[in-house]
Amino acid sequence: MKRRTLFAAAPALLAAPAVAQEAWPSRPVTLMVPWAPGGSNDIVARLLAPQFEQRAGQPFVVENRPGGGGSIGMGIAMRARPDGHALFVSSASNHVFHPLISGELGYDVRESFEAMAMWVDVPNVIAVHPSLPVRNVPELLEHIRRTRGGVSFGSSGVGSSNHLAGELLRLRTGLDMTHVPYRGGGPVLSDLIAGTIPMAFMNLPTVIPPAENGRVRIIAVCTAERVGLRPDLPTVMEGGVQDYAVRSWTGLFAPKGTPAAIVRRAAEMSREALEAPQVQSRLRDIGSESIWMDPAATDRFVREEYERWTPIVRAAGIKIE
Repeated sequence: MKRRTLFAAAPALLAAPAVAQEAWPSRPVTLMVPWAPGGSNDIVARLLAPQFEQRAGQPFVVENRPGGGGSIGMGIAMRARPDGHALFVSSASNHVFHPLISGELGYDVRESFEAMAMWVDVPNVIAVHPSLPVRNVPELLEHIRRTRGGVSFGSSGVGSSNHLAGELLRLRTGLDMTHVPYRGGGPVLSDLIAGTIPMAFMNLPTVIPPAENGRVRIIAVCTAERVGLRPDLPTVMEGGVQDYAVRSWTGLFAPKGTPAAIVRRAAEMSREALEAPQVQSRLRDIGSESIWMDPAATDRFVREEYERWTPIVRAAGIKIE
């Protein structure tokens, strides 16, 4: 039996070096985004795709596969052929929070992807419709207290960092808040602008453009400290909510088994792209910050995120109903 197994595996073992030595990329590369167009992952992927094309000489095409708190697109990316032509633009929402809350993926995200590079840190914010008579966290909390039946809040999906940000505010304050999940930041923004929902927890890059022209109002950032690129925005903790901090991020991953040479090349291309002046300028405009990490550091970072959030999620009792 052992001999038959060894001989059966031999073709695959012999094929691996050929894949690794093939020039990469040899055809267009798909950047899988597990959220709808318009969200922060999508914005960053579309910002970096042209930079990759310039360096690789092949098209990098962003493909959106929203749904399931990011798990649908993540599952598709995980099952893709590990040859470097289908990469995964992931975030804290689908990579950490959703797996911890759902517990139903059927696979361990940490062991199912090759970490390529960490790209950017993406602050979460509380945003409200301009008709809501609040301009800061204390006023928002008082408004929710006085509203019969509480207030609903939108997020980019069940188990997303935005969802967790809202649930933590509810848990820390004891207020009556009802979660309204969407399939990405873009759809949340559309309904917030329309007044369909009074407030939402969103990623800062998604909400800056409509906030600048008065279609929505940013109340606070959900980070532990003020965001360096937008120091004018106070934190939720400054508004009186103790022990409150949620952060998001966007990084690049590949299906498990992707050759190490491709992983290293994608990491280097990521570093070069993030250092480009036009990319740095655009990231500042949308309130994000480059936090490039190499493959090993990215893998460690993800595992540390799991260690940090697992006890918090369990203590909060946040689950997908």
